[in-house]
Amino acid sequence: MRIRTVCLGAIAFGLFVEAATADPLSDLASFPTFYTDAGMKTMKPMAGFKKAWLAMPKSERAAMKKACNDPAMSKAHAPFCANVLALGGAN
Repeated sequence: MRIRTVCLGAIAFGLFVEAATADPLSDLASFPTFYTDAGMKTMKPMAGFKKAWLAMPKSERAAMKKACNDPAMSKAHAPFCANVLALGGAN
């Protein structure tokens, strides 16, 4: 019984850590609000980008800002991250 409890605890901890370290830049569900087209090729002007940024919950903004500060994570989304970091202080 004790081994089963330990194993279930390890699995639960693993799932929790995975969710906590998820890359917010890979969650494409939140990205369309920042782009003008469905293919997400053209970003909205800064005014529209700022409106979408401020509409997000603070926790998501903080996670995106943290991800954009990591060069390895932000490389694929450089223009997006440039806008995120420009607005990072706008809470």
